[in-house]
Amino acid sequence: MAVAIDQPIADFQAPATSGKTVSLSDLKGKQVVIYFYPKDSTPGCTTEGQGFRDQYAAFQAANTEIFGVSRDSLKSHENFKCKQEFPFELISDKDEAVCQLFDVIKLKKLYGKEYLGVDRSTFLIDKDGVLRQEWRGVKVPGHVDAVLAAAQALNKA
Repeated sequence: MAVAIDQPIADFQAPATSGKTVSLSDLKGKQVVIYFYPKDSTPGCTTEGQGFRDQYAAFQAANTEIFGVSRDSLKSHENFKCKQEFPFELISDKDEAVCQLFDVIKLKKLYGKEYLGVDRSTFLIDKDGVLRQEWRGVKVPGHVDAVLAAAQALNKA
C-alpha cells in the first residue's frame, strides 16, 4: 500500500552510508525528510543534494533529519556523499523496497525510449511517523526552501 497524507508510514529498514541501517521506527521523536532522486552525481541530483546540505543546520534547528534515497549502490553513495560533503546519510534502495513503499517508480521517457525510473519526490514525516506533506515530480529550483518552510512550520505546530 502506498503512503498517504495524514497516515502513518509503515516501518522500513534500509542500508545507508556510514555503515548505518536506517529504520523509520528508530527516528520517532524527530521529523524526517526523505527525498528520492534518480541518480548519484548527475546535475539535478547534485544541485538538489547541495541545497539540502546548505540548509542542513536550519533543518536540524527544526528537529528534522534528512535522508536521500536512490537505487545506486552504497559505494556510489559513499563517493557522492564524500565529494559533495553531505552531512546527512544516503539510503541505497537497490531492491526498490523503499521506492515501492513511497510509490516513486514511474514510467519515464528519455530520447524516445521508455523506462522505469525514480520520480524526484520528497516526503515530510512528523515526529510520530505520520506523513504530513509530499512533493512529487519535483523541480529542483526553490524546492529545498519549500521543504524547509514546511518542516519549520510543522515543528512549531
